[in-house]
Amino acid sequence: MDGFLATGFGTAVLIAAQSLLIVAFVMISLLFLVYGDRKIWAAVQMRRGPNVVGPFGLLQSVADALKYVVKEIVIPAGVDRPVFFLAPMLSFVLAILAWAVIPFDDGWVLANINVAILFVFAVSSLEVYGVIMGGWASNSKYAFLGSLRSAAQMISYEVSLGLIIIGVILSTGAMSFGAIVAAQDGDYGLFNWYWLPHFPMVFLFFISALAETNRPPFDLPEAESELVAGFMVEYSSTPYLLFMAGEYIAIFLMCALISLLFFGGWLSPIPGLPDGWWWMVGKMWFFFFIFAMVKAIVPRYRYDQLMRIGWKVFLPMSLGWVVLVAFLAKFEVMGGFWARWTIGG
Repeated sequence: MDGFLATGFGTAVLIAAQSLLIVAFVMISLLFLVYGDRKIWAAVQMRRGPNVVGPFGLLQSVADALKYVVKEIVIPAGVDRPVFFLAPMLSFVLAILAWAVIPFDDGWVLANINVAILFVFAVSSLEVYGVIMGGWASNSKYAFLGSLRSAAQMISYEVSLGLIIIGVILSTGAMSFGAIVAAQDGDYGLFNWYWLPHFPMVFLFFISALAETNRPPFDLPEAESELVAGFMVEYSSTPYLLFMAGEYIAIFLMCALISLLFFGGWLSPIPGLPDGWWWMVGKMWFFFFIFAMVKAIVPRYRYDQLMRIGWKVFLPMSLGWVVLVAFLAKFEVMGGFWARWTIGG
């Protein structure tokens, strides 16, 4: 077996199997993410939520997915057909592609590259093209306005996300997720994690992630009150499903990034307990719960408020934090609290 894996064909088979395993994990998680999102929203509104299909309604997401797959694809007159169908496929594929560099445990990663953060940002930056292409190709003013909103919104908050991550990179001295998690390992459990030295930026990162993924209260590209359904208004059946799947996968990716960058990834929060992938998955699910709660309880912002927060509040704060962390790391303030490479990370 080892000899087969050492061949080029064996390596290709192994990579394909690992890729399918990651896709299977993400897609199965997606079904339960949608179910959990609906259940949490229902609980806040004192409703039951999905409770008919399967035990406790657990198969409701499967039924909804099958419904979208077997429905007829309605193509409005006047659309740019190649771009119209390429847009949802692009959104879905790029959302999946970013998971190639996300580790779930020490060594449990498809592509262990030393510039993993750059890869994630490169892929996530391209996701805006799926939205823009969908809005343009739909030949609808509502869809086009939604895509313009999304382009401005995603670009604006990617700047803040990038600057916040630069602070983490300065503390670690590396752009590998494995190194970032290793730098958070220590004798004090969760108090060694980056949420403490980078405490103010945790909230900015979370809020920016909401805006980056078009999640309420920043779901302005899909605002049904004025844009019907925004860039997805002309989509139905499987293309609509691909757009929604890509959106939820991107949200789950942000949960993984928050876990890796600030909350120790697969590290145990309590000294003495074993580390493992279950901590990573549990943290990702916890942060998705926070995403769902925000959707249920926070009212939608106006678009001018959204852009004002991004450029006039988050950008100066994140830029100032980069300068401050650079100073604290350079002079190893508090024994290297912000310079983890000096303590073995």
